[in-house]
Amino acid sequence: MIETMDERATEVFAEHRELLFSIVYNMLGTVTDTEDVLQDTWLAWVSRHRSDLGEITSPRAYLVRIAVNNALARRESIVRRRETYVGPWLPEPLVADTPEIRDSADAAEIALRGESVSLAVLVVLETLTPLERAVFVLHEVFGYPHAEIGAMLGRETPAIRQLAHRARDHVRAKRPRYQADPQTQRAVTERFLAAQLSGDVTGLLEMLAPDVTFLSDGGGRLRAALRPIRGSDKVARLLTSRMVSSSVPDMTVRFGWTNGEPSALVLSGDVLYTVVVLDIDAGTGKVHGVYAIRNPDKLRHLRG
Repeated sequence: MIETMDERATEVFAEHRELLFSIVYNMLGTVTDTEDVLQDTWLAWVSRHRSDLGEITSPRAYLVRIAVNNALARRESIVRRRETYVGPWLPEPLVADTPEIRDSADAAEIALRGESVSLAVLVVLETLTPLERAVFVLHEVFGYPHAEIGAMLGRETPAIRQLAHRARDHVRAKRPRYQADPQTQRAVTERFLAAQLSGDVTGLLEMLAPDVTFLSDGGGRLRAALRPIRGSDKVARLLTSRMVSSSVPDMTVRFGWTNGEPSALVLSGDVLYTVVVLDIDAGTGKVHGVYAIRNPDKLRHLRG
């Protein structure tokens, strides 16, 4: 049977979908918007594929360029939504029961994927401009040369190099620590949850860095702190308060992987209620950040 042009277009797009998802998700921090961008990219790809297939010498380069520019356009609407968002904003989590390990022709993509989508890094990337974030993701995470990024974005190479330098310095200043290894992350997460659920303030204080920050994203849908809570004493007492411990009916906790890192998944009955991720200093084992994602809209894609 002769393969149609649309069938071939579908095959090629599917071959690159994982890469496109990773790039766009890192640029946007939301699964829903990422899927929308990929849909728009697919439509543009099919249309171009039908009209002048012979002119597309590199499908991968073409798809990445379209996806990146679509993501930049989508970023504007995300920024507008953030202006009226209730409380702290955290990325939509990617949750799995086990760490994802896949074969790939591009080993760099696999090696960098865990750090590239870590929640702590995504939180820092939110403080970049859309262009700085795009350049950082493409260059620092996926290894694209400055000249190639410039061609994607329609900018001169020196301008891209300057954006990359500014973004890299900003990220390093905001997050100077190395990421803890998975074994440490899991062990600290288990001890942290045990201390919290038992009301062990002293135990929590031993694990928390003095400058720890607690961010809880309820999106105005569920009870959550409306601003960041900073300082080990305040965070420990908040997490062991009756308000927090009694707020989840029929609660169970299991451990999984969120954005490539060990995490705690809090369920209310059979429904995922909160995803908790800790930002842990690899050198000291201390918790510098506690991220609790409770907004049902951000957990919807994980249900069913």
